[in-house]
Amino acid sequence: MGKGFGSDAVALHRAGELGLPASVVTIGAFDGVHRGHQELLRQTITAAQRRGVPAVVYTFDPPPKVYFGQAEALTSLAEKLERIATFGPDHVIVAGFDRVYARRTAADFITELQRLHPHEVIVGGDFRFGACKSGTALALRQNFNTHVLPPVRCSAGEIVSSSRIRALRRSGLAAAAAALENWRDVLTAPPANRPSQLEVATP
Repeated sequence: MGKGFGSDAVALHRAGELGLPASVVTIGAFDGVHRGHQELLRQTITAAQRRGVPAVVYTFDPPPKVYFGQAEALTSLAEKLERIATFGPDHVIVAGFDRVYARRTAADFITELQRLHPHEVIVGGDFRFGACKSGTALALRQNFNTHVLPPVRCSAGEIVSSSRIRALRRSGLAAAAAALENWRDVLTAPPANRPSQLEVATP
């Protein structure tokens, strides 16, 4: 673990640029890279290492909810990429989410994923893709070996989500929000388990 962005570290790509003979892929907005996202990253990288193939993180800028005016971003793109890099994937794909991208069909997205030849695709239960959120985990399963991870819950039993973190921040409960993001624990892990923080170059 512990990669930054550069020639010998995590490779950063725009949507449609990367082709691979094999991979394990996780997909999501990763807004805040909170505890739920961290579990997706860990599972993806573990599966990729087990199979001996690259681990790929596919994300969006801005997050779809932010683009549609439904939420404010929890982190900048640079901070999101830096947080993702701490888990050590081999590749990160950043899809520029704009009017054109939002019109892409679920079939378009699946065609792009096929260029990565994923042995596994790992997503959260709320993941949707394609125009009007027409693509679901079922559509992914029809094309790829897909694993849907159960939600991560906090000690009170509530699902950890970007929406929950935003609500806590708006209520002035910054400490509770930070606990769901979990970055203090990540950054204070023992040196052997804590990746170094490196400067991230945005696309």
